Amino acid sequence: MFTGIHDEVRPQLETLALDPARPLVITDADEVLFNFMIGLEDFLGSLDLYFDWSSFALTGNIRRIADKEPIDQAEVGAMLSDFFDQRCAGLPAVEGAAEGLAALSEHAQIVVLSNVPPRYAAKRRKGLREKGMDFPLIANVGSKGQVVRYLTHKLEAPAYFIDDIPHNHSSVNEHAAHVHRLHYIADTRLSKLLGPAEHSHTRLYSWPEISDHIIRHIGTGDV
Repeated sequence: MFTGIHDEVRPQLETLALDPARPLVITDADEVLFNFMIGLEDFLGSLDLYFDWSSFALTGNIRRIADKEPIDQAEVGAMLSDFFDQRCAGLPAVEGAAEGLAALSEHAQIVVLSNVPPRYAAKRRKGLREKGMDFPLIANVGSKGQVVRYLTHKLEAPAYFIDDIPHNHSSVNEHAAHVHRLHYIADTRLSKLLGPAEHSHTRLYSWPEISDHIIRHIGTGDV
């Protein structure tokens, strides 16, 4: 019934207990709950690299300070693995994220759906816990649509999806179109590089906006 879910993800889903009668908020982590780019820039500096800010992409924008040339895709992948290993647990929280989730938790269940590599899930959980966002984590691999479909297929209440990446909104729209999709990018420099995701319902710019929007929608169905 649920195809396209990675073998490392399915067991996490099967052990997650959700109340079908209660609204569900599914939120990304990097650039939604955590200041990924701030942490990444600091890490890149330690490697004599920098981020070019030319577009909303890592490959092509991570360059060597020495010659300004971009590192290749394989190097980006290896660097990201090291970054999550060394910095994942200590990333700073986005302003208002913990408070926003606390407010939402009075009205809804919360699940963090992050594409952190599963081998670093414990470090992500540590970061969530230490930043006051101790909610269930699904360490995802690949697109998010089928996972969101799985999380919501028995739900009898509204569901909400918060993510910074447009193709994740497209994936959720394809496989779980009933879910209300909110596009949010915490870093203002990154946010300026990208318009609203085509398949999101709305673009929001702060956690007070996000929590107010969802609470209002739960109460009235209006946006």
